[in-house]
Parts: sequence; structure tokens; C-alpha cells
Amino acid sequence: MGYIAGTLFGWESMARYANIVVEPPGPRARKVVEQDRRYIATTTKTSPVVAESASGGVVRDVDGNDLLDFASGIAVMNVGHSHPRVVKAVQEQAERLFHFAGTDFYYSAQVDLARRLASSVPGQCERKVFFSNSGTESIEAAMKLVRWNTGRERFIAFLGAFHGRTLGSLSLTASRPVQQERFFPTVPGAVHVPYAYCYRCAYGMEPSSCGAHCARVIEEVYFQYNVPPEEVAAIFLEPVQGEGGYIFPPKQFIKDMAAICRRHGILLVDDEVQAGMGRTGRMWAIEHFDVAPDILCTAKALGSGLPIAATIFPARLDMGHGAHSNTFGGNLLACASATATLDVIEEEGLIERAASLGEHLHRRLKELAELHEIIGDVRGLGLMQAIELVKDRETKEHAVMERESVITHAYKRGLILLPAGRSAIRLIPPLTVDKDFLDEGIEILDAALREVRK
Repeated sequence: MGYIAGTLFGWESMARYANIVVEPPGPRARKVVEQDRRYIATTTKTSPVVAESASGGVVRDVDGNDLLDFASGIAVMNVGHSHPRVVKAVQEQAERLFHFAGTDFYYSAQVDLARRLASSVPGQCERKVFFSNSGTESIEAAMKLVRWNTGRERFIAFLGAFHGRTLGSLSLTASRPVQQERFFPTVPGAVHVPYAYCYRCAYGMEPSSCGAHCARVIEEVYFQYNVPPEEVAAIFLEPVQGEGGYIFPPKQFIKDMAAICRRHGILLVDDEVQAGMGRTGRMWAIEHFDVAPDILCTAKALGSGLPIAATIFPARLDMGHGAHSNTFGGNLLACASATATLDVIEEEGLIERAASLGEHLHRRLKELAELHEIIGDVRGLGLMQAIELVKDRETKEHAVMERESVITHAYKRGLILLPAGRSAIRLIPPLTVDKDFLDEGIEILDAALREVRK
């Protein structure tokens, strides 16, 4: 498989997973990238990784390079690429029936999956599920649900939030200006407040003494001067902000959000599109905070690569006939994939595995931070970890260009990474990998950081 210099402790180790046979992007990859730029609409390309196949946590590109996947298709491949049980379930379903519009007709695969998801959400109430195709659609469904049921028109969301890019969910998104640019007006009624980003507190306070001020300010300031609470239908919240930088709030902040909702008859919508499905060491990230949401939205890892999303809500909030629907939500192939994915997560102990491996990965990242001054913060739960790069640890100035350079150098050495926020790097490998896989990734990241430091 070739050698990688294990510079972290000054020793050299045999690479078990990464294998670079031609410096990426190789000639075949460059050709595909060129054609992509010609024919594919501009989106959010991060690295010129041109995948040909993948298994577990390793992606092989079109030039024969084996790369460690610390991106998981943007937190989609929690059970690893092409897990045999998922592949088999999809193949068997495809042989029987591809599609039958579960919003208009009936099939047991959709009912069985909905039952399992409904029972997985914290809280004691009967729940129903609306299936769609993506995270943004699950949020759109939640927006309609809360307006339908409360008769209220306003929403509260957070600075740094990412809930999607369709016009409804985009009104809640506030992770970077380019996502909003030229799309005004979006759906009216959204008010954004600071999130509990303790490393960069919007109020200049310290977590040990602030008493979750960023939660209290909603009632003490916003409700007093700007937002009538009786007009707020829901607070939309990521228990861990994803695109916004992998921000992990104090437990008290989330608990205070739930209490505010209870006091004012506001519904709490939990966006688990990226953080859910076992990634943080719990099935749902909000379980870390001992809070039961009213509505939970999930997607990404639910289908292990097939498009499926779910909006899970109390049965009492169900809308009227024809108020909301779609064609492909709960598609049979996607239901088969999702059901098999849940089986793998439960029967192979991947939630517990994510918690254990997450502790190991977090410890290794802390070791990296001791060696590299550019790492200002290390944060994470389970296999949802991040490092934030800064030019100076005192000023905390964002190291934006350095972050991009680290991702590029890591890619050339066989490690796929994704950015988050203004200068963070997220590390989200499949939950099926082992410690050797994580350690090899850390070695490559260390080498990339040293290259940038030069």
C-alpha cells in the first residue's frame, strides 16, 4: 500500500489504507473535472476528488489512488460505502418494485420504516413521519407543519445555522452570505439570534460564568423589543451546528431553548440532518442534552447514499388532506436502504462504536493541537469532530487560506477532508472504521499542517 511518514511522533509507519500511485488529481481526474466545469451547474466543489469506487472508509479515484474518506459523502455514509447489507436490501427491492408513490398509495416498507423512526425520537407521544428526499425538504415540511398548527408566522433561527438552500429553509440559514446573496426576499418571518459559539462568544463572555446568556437574551431582549413571542411558531435549532463550523453548545443552552419554547407555546424543531443517525455517539445529537424536541428532521445518513429524508412529528400536529405531499418521498429503494441502514447501526453497535472512536479521535486531535499553533480549537462528539484554524491563538483571527491549503495538501497525500464555518475542518469518517484508520488520517493531517507551516 506504500508508506506515509508518521511525523506526529517522529516515526514511520506502513500505510494500511491510503495508497497514492499518481499525484492527485491525476490525468483522468483532471479530464473529468474539466468536463464537469463545462456541463455541471456551479455548486460547492471542495476538492478535485473524482471517485470511481469505494468500500468502507476508502475511496478509489479514477486514477487508481486509494483515499481515506473523512467526509463520508458529507456525513451520509455513516455505515460505510457499499455496506453489503444495504447493497443486498436495495438489490432485492429493485427486483420487486422500484416505485409506487407512497404519498398516494400504500406499501409496508414505508410504514415499517416510519414506525421505527417514530419510536427512536426522545419524548413520550405518538408520532408520525413525513418522508421527502433531502434535508432541505425535511425542514420545509417542518415549517409548514408549525405554521399550520400554531397559526403563527414567525420563526427563530441562529446565526451560523444551515438548514438548506431552498427558499423556505434558506430563510432560516445564516452560515455564510453567499447562500443569501441575490435571493432576497426569502420566506418572511425568520429572526436570527447568536448561537452558543463559546470559542467566539458574540457577547464576549466566558462559558464558566455567562449562565447561558445567549439563551436568556431571547426572552430578555428579543421578546421585549423586537419579536412578539405569541407570534413565534417555532425555534429551529441544530443541536450541533454543522455547516456553520461544528459548534457544540453547552448543555444548558439547549435546555434553556426547550424551556423558552414551553413557556411561550413555541414548537422546538431539531435539525439532525447532519448530526443524527449515530454520528455523535447517540442516535440523535439532542439526546446529549436531555431534551425532547417537538419535531425532528433527518436526512443524509438515513439512506446511505439514496435520497431520503424524514420529518418526525407528534401525531396531533398532522396536517389536513392535500396540505403537503410529494412524488418520491419514501421511495421503495430508499426505504429499503434506510431500513437496512438502521439494522446495521443497531445490530453492529455503531452508536457505541462512534462514541468510543470519537474519544480516540478527539484525543489525537488534541495531541495535534499541542504541535501546531495554527489549531485554535478542537471540538466534537463521537465521530463528528473539528479543528478550527487561526492565525494567532490570542486574536483568534481566522486562518481561511491556510485551511484551504491544509485540505489540499491532505488530499494529495490521500485524505479527504471538508471545511466548515470560516476556518474549521470537519472530520467525519464512517462509523465502521477502526483506530488504525483514524491514526493514519491523523498522520496525513499532521503532514499537511507541517507543509502549510513551511
